[in-house]
Amino acid sequence: MNLLREPKFARLSAASLLSEIAEWILQVSLPLSLYQLTGSAASTAVMMIIGLVPAVVLSPLAGPLADRGDRHRVLCAVSFAQAAVALPLLLAEHVAVLYVVMAAQAGLAAIAEPARNALVPQVVGQDQLTAANGLMSVNANVARLAGGWAGGWLLGAGGFGLTVPVYAGVLVLAAVLFARRFSIDPPEPAERPHVLRQWVEGLAEVRRNPALRTISVAVVLLQLAQGMFLVLFLVFVLRTLGGDEADTGLLRGVQAVGGLAAGVLVATAARRVDPAKLLGWGALVMGLYSALTWNAAHLTTSMAVFAGLFAVAGGPGVFVGSGLLSVIQRVTPPELTGRVLSTAFAGMAAANAAGMLVAGALADRIGLEILLGVQAALFLPAGLVVLLRLARRREPALT
Repeated sequence: MNLLREPKFARLSAASLLSEIAEWILQVSLPLSLYQLTGSAASTAVMMIIGLVPAVVLSPLAGPLADRGDRHRVLCAVSFAQAAVALPLLLAEHVAVLYVVMAAQAGLAAIAEPARNALVPQVVGQDQLTAANGLMSVNANVARLAGGWAGGWLLGAGGFGLTVPVYAGVLVLAAVLFARRFSIDPPEPAERPHVLRQWVEGLAEVRRNPALRTISVAVVLLQLAQGMFLVLFLVFVLRTLGGDEADTGLLRGVQAVGGLAAGVLVATAARRVDPAKLLGWGALVMGLYSALTWNAAHLTTSMAVFAGLFAVAGGPGVFVGSGLLSVIQRVTPPELTGRVLSTAFAGMAAANAAGMLVAGALADRIGLEILLGVQAALFLPAGLVVLLRLARRREPALT
C-alpha cells in the first residue's frame, strides 16, 4: 500500500478509479434501460456482445496509439470523448441510440485500457508491478460496487437526465487528473511508421516471445471459461437456484467483496510472489472452486449460502488478473507494451464472445450440469500451462 504514497501512482490510481466508476454507471444503466424499453433478454445479450466487439475491431488502432506520444494525453482525450458520446441520451431514449452509445463507449474504453495498463510500468519499478496491479484491481472492484450501484440508482431516480450529467462529471474529473504527465514516455522513432505496421510489430512480438505465446494460450482458455460463465450463471441462478433478477444482481455484486480482499493481499503480503505463479495457481483455484460452487447446488439452494460462495469467488479472479498483467508488462519491451496489451485485450474479448455464443447455443441442448463442468475444467489447463512453462523460469526475459 506504500505505492499510494507516491504522488504519480496515487494520481494514476485515482484517475483510473473515477474513469472505471463512470464506465460501470453506463454499463449498468444502458442494458437496464434497454430491457425496460424492449422487455427482451435477447436484445440485452446483443448489447453485451456490442460491448466486446470494439476491443477486437479497434486493436490495430488502440495498441499503436498507446505506444505513440504521451499516454496520459490519450487517457485525458478518451475521458472527455466518453463524456461527450453519452450526451445523445439526453435527447432521445431510443433503442438505436442506446446501441450506438454502448458501441461508442466500448470503443473508447478499448483505446483507454492498453494505454492505462502500459502506463503502470512507467510509473512504478519492475519490482512493484504486482503490487501496483493489485491496487488497480482494488480500484476495479470498488468501481464495480460504487458505479454499479450508482448506475441503477441514478437511472431509477431521474432517468438519463440525472445519469448522464453525473457520468460526464465523473469523467471530467478523471480527465483533469490524467492531464498532467506521469513519466517520461518511450522515445519516439525518427520516422513514425504507419499504424498498421506498428500493430503488426506488436503481433510479431507475441509470436516470437515464448512467454507471450504461453500467455496467449492461457488467455484463450480463461476467457472461454469467462464467456461461458456470463451465460450459464444466469441460467444457474434462475433455474437451478430458483432465484430472480434481484438474486442475480446480488450474486454478481458480492464477487467484488472477495476481489477487494484479494487486491489488498496482492498489493501487500503477496507483492513479491512471482506473477506467473500468481496467475497459474489462481487459475487452478478458480477451476476447483468453480466446480465446488456449481456442485454445491446438490446439497442446498440457499441464496445466503451461494452469496457467501460467490463473495469468495472474486478473490482468485484478482490473482489471475494481476498475475496476467504483471507477466505481460514484465516480458514485453516498453516501446511495445501498448500494442501487446491491446492484442491481449482483443484476444480476451474474442474468446469471451466465443464462450458466450457456445454456452448460449448449447444451454438448451446439453444438460446444464455438463456445461458447468466444462466451464470449470477450462481453468485447469490454463493454470497448468503457465506453471509448467513460465513459473519454473527464474526471470521472464525480454526478447
